[in-house]
Amino acid sequence: MGEGRGEGERVRVGAGMVSRIESYSFGRIVVDGKEYTSDVIIYPDHVDSSWWRKEGHRLQVVDIEKAIREQPEILIVGTGASGLMEVPKEVESYITSKGIKLVVDTTKNACDAYNRLSKSAKTVAALHLTC
Repeated sequence: MGEGRGEGERVRVGAGMVSRIESYSFGRIVVDGKEYTSDVIIYPDHVDSSWWRKEGHRLQVVDIEKAIREQPEILIVGTGASGLMEVPKEVESYITSKGIKLVVDTTKNACDAYNRLSKSAKTVAALHLTC
């Protein structure tokens, strides 16, 4: 998959390696050659495939506390294939008050943003794979 184009390869940022999203389609994402079929949080060095939100389609601070503790420069939230997951203003305000740049978009666009931004900044992506 993607032979010769660097897809599936981890990119080096600073002292570490950064995960790479190879593909996304409704309900399915491939990160560093591994397929996931449930919502994920992608950290620079690993993927949390057990991510579950307190309220399925409404993001709350408690849902992303671990991601915030990682102190990323950028937090990307993928709101689903059609953007159904809501990110309330109070959650946006909380994230930005921590000095974290927030990017909220459909999951396809969020995946593209992660691959682009994670090359030069510590980036975490919380991605809703369906809806």
